[in-house]
Amino acid sequence: MATLTAIPVRTLPTALLRSRPAVKLATLTLIAAVLVPLAHARWSSGTWPDALTVDLTGPLTSTSDWIIDNRDSHPLFLYFFGHVSNAVVLSVRAVYLALLTLGWAGVTALGAFLAWRAAGPRLALGTAAAFLACGLLGMWVPTMQTLALMVVAVLASVVVGALLGLAAGLSARMDRLLRPVLDTMQVLPAFAYLLPVVLVFGIGVPAAVLATVVYAAPPMARLTALGLRGADRGVLEAVESLGATARQRLLTARIPLARKELLLGVNQTIMMALSMAVIASVIGAGGLGDRVYQALASVDVGAALAAGIPIVLLAVVLDRVTGAAGAAAAGADGAAPSGRRLWPYALGATAAVAVAGPLTDRTDWPDAWTVNIAEPVNRAVDWMTAHLYSGVPVIGGTADWAARFTTWVLDPLRDGLQWLPWWSVLLIVAALAWLIGTWRTTLTAVLAMAAIGVLGVWEPSLDTLSQVLAAVAVTLVLGVATGVAAARNHRVERLLRPVLDVCQTMPQFVYLIPVVALAGVGRAPAVAAAVVYALPAVVRITAQGLRQVDAAALESARSLGATGGQQLRQVQLPLARRSLLLAVNQGVVLVLAVVIIGGLVGGGALGYDVVFGLAQGDLATGLVAGAAIVCLGLTLDRVTQPTDRRTTKGA
Repeated sequence: MATLTAIPVRTLPTALLRSRPAVKLATLTLIAAVLVPLAHARWSSGTWPDALTVDLTGPLTSTSDWIIDNRDSHPLFLYFFGHVSNAVVLSVRAVYLALLTLGWAGVTALGAFLAWRAAGPRLALGTAAAFLACGLLGMWVPTMQTLALMVVAVLASVVVGALLGLAAGLSARMDRLLRPVLDTMQVLPAFAYLLPVVLVFGIGVPAAVLATVVYAAPPMARLTALGLRGADRGVLEAVESLGATARQRLLTARIPLARKELLLGVNQTIMMALSMAVIASVIGAGGLGDRVYQALASVDVGAALAAGIPIVLLAVVLDRVTGAAGAAAAGADGAAPSGRRLWPYALGATAAVAVAGPLTDRTDWPDAWTVNIAEPVNRAVDWMTAHLYSGVPVIGGTADWAARFTTWVLDPLRDGLQWLPWWSVLLIVAALAWLIGTWRTTLTAVLAMAAIGVLGVWEPSLDTLSQVLAAVAVTLVLGVATGVAAARNHRVERLLRPVLDVCQTMPQFVYLIPVVALAGVGRAPAVAAAVVYALPAVVRITAQGLRQVDAAALESARSLGATGGQQLRQVQLPLARRSLLLAVNQGVVLVLAVVIIGGLVGGGALGYDVVFGLAQGDLATGLVAGAAIVCLGLTLDRVTQPTDRRTTKGA
């Protein structure tokens, strides 16, 4: 390999002055030299000062009491929220009864037909097999309950997201106003906004649907705005030159040009809604999520897996069908050319099957056709628990690993963060955010971190931060290594693809059950579940970034005699820097989501406060902890996602 030419000594100061990171470091050093002595003299204890906190317990408790007292008499609840609740209940019930009327054969045939129309016979067979597998597992009725809930929730999410995206796509001011709202909707833990939804609508289907809409609408809004803003300027100018009005330009040019983004938004909304199926079961959603939640309460891995597999199958089928529909709408090749010729026959067969079930009174899935996987799975888990939980020679058991990870990693990291003076934490956040971004991102990160202290949850937030940092470190080590292997070996990639699909679509609660069975309760199981959940995204982004490296750069390195390891270290990894930083960012966001759910299994900190607030109806505790999580997520996003100064100016 050719070596780099040394920089002449005379030009070294000039090079440093022209280096933006060096200038930023020098500026930060000067600022720290001035502020650190002053802060240490004023706040020597290091803990967040009580004088800088704001107690929201009183106002939030008063709000909660007012809602409870007026929920049955105030016109707002009687004539608005009441009608919304009734509309949701009637819609879900109508879809559920329609699915039950079609029966298992009719639903399977209808799903296969829609998949045939979208992507051809291969996906149709896969869709039929997925629905039949739900019946074989004895989960047909819960699957129909979840599917009915998801149909209504997805339709509402698409409508709400499309309207918000339309407003943001047509108005730059509205885009700026909606951006922090959408950020909050995505980062705020589901448990945090379940509580106010339950206070207004009570336990049941309406609260579950509306909570799902809050979680699933942002992707549709963002992609709709992106599609409308990215419409071809030339086409828009041509339409305008023909005398079209603003409404005509929207309907005949902007929306058709954004069709690909709109269908991708529907796809992402479906996936997000399904990921809420289990969490929504906490407030009465029923269906598959309720089965998983009950299994979590009794640590029944077999029952959880039996209910989790249909959720995975639904997610994979809906993802493939909507993805194929988007490809067909965008004019991609291979979007089911062979299946379209026979679709009239398939439609006739579907109608015949759908009618035959109700006429012959054979709509219910036969009990004799079910397979009980819970017992063998539980026996396998019992064997693993008996042989791997503790007492394994030399390496120790899983409980020993969890205890050592807590003692050697989590405890020192938490104690170290809580030992740091609060102002030093803010300086560290400012330094990281400024080195990787701009002064605006720095200000946002510092204000978000300071807001955590103002809310009075500084120490629990640092405890959560320690768990997130530990989980992210493990995720990045495993994810980057696996992503490199997948990028350099197509066979490894093909083997990993189904595993990653299952890990990404499996409900988050399902991860917790085997982890708790093997490692007990505590912070380590929460971290382990977060690693499993975040790992697929890191692997995929890393592999994609390495594969997209310029082939000419790799060929040049090979021509200079670089080995495979040198090509990876000196060419691929540096050129894939943005993808790697995006992998870090997504790893942080996904880890934070599951670490919070880890409050159910002894994770403590902010996750426990959110879950406690929901369980006890304590609006103040739950919302304050949820707001702190949003601030923590915003801070971590700003210090892990690089911001281009030119992009900031053009925004």
